[in-house]
Amino acid sequence: MNVALIGATGNAGSRILAELANRGHSVTAIVRNPGQVPSLPGVAATKGDVNDQTDLAALLKGHDAVISSVMFIASDPTKLIGAVQASGMKRYLVVGGAGSLEVAPGLKVVDTPDFPAEYKEEATAGGVFLDALRGSDDLDWTFLSPSAMFVPGERTGEFRLGIDQLLVNDEGSSISFEDYAIALVDELEKPAHIRQRFTVGY
Repeated sequence: MNVALIGATGNAGSRILAELANRGHSVTAIVRNPGQVPSLPGVAATKGDVNDQTDLAALLKGHDAVISSVMFIASDPTKLIGAVQASGMKRYLVVGGAGSLEVAPGLKVVDTPDFPAEYKEEATAGGVFLDALRGSDDLDWTFLSPSAMFVPGERTGEFRLGIDQLLVNDEGSSISFEDYAIALVDELEKPAHIRQRFTVGY
C-alpha cells in the first residue's frame, strides 16, 4: 500500500515506519524534521505540520491510508481529522492511548485513583480524540489503544487483542512499541476493526 504516516520518528511512529518498510509498503513519512527519518526502502520523508490543516490535507492526498502517531496534547483533533477528511482519504488509523480503556464497567483507566498525574492531560486528550472519531461519519477509522505500559522492547509477534477493556496478565499491563507496530500494520493490511477502537497487550 501507499501509506502516509504522520509522526514517523516518535517512539511508536518509528517502529510503525520500520514495520511498514519491512513489509514492502511505500511510506510518506510526514514529520517536523525530515532529516531525522531513517533511510529505509520505500520511505520518503516530507516536512509537515499537524496544526496546518490545509497543508497537511495536501500531503495526504493520493495515499491508500493514513496513520497518525502524534501526541494528543500536541495536536488538535478538529484539524487533524479535518485534514484527513479534506484529503479525500477514507482509511485512517490512529495510535491511541490506554487512558480511555475500561478497568471495570464504566470506569476508565484515566479515572482510577492511582493514575499518574503527569499523564492525565495526554490521556484525557486521547479520549477526546476518540470521541471525535466516533462522531465522524465519513472515515473508516481505527483507534488502537496500547496497554498501560507502552515501552521499548522486543518484536515477538505474540500478543492478545481486546476491544474496550484494559488487557492485564500476571505481570501487569504492557505492550512493546515493536509488537504494537505489528498489530497496527496487521489491521492496515487486513481490516478487522473499522470504525472501532481496539487494544493490544500481552
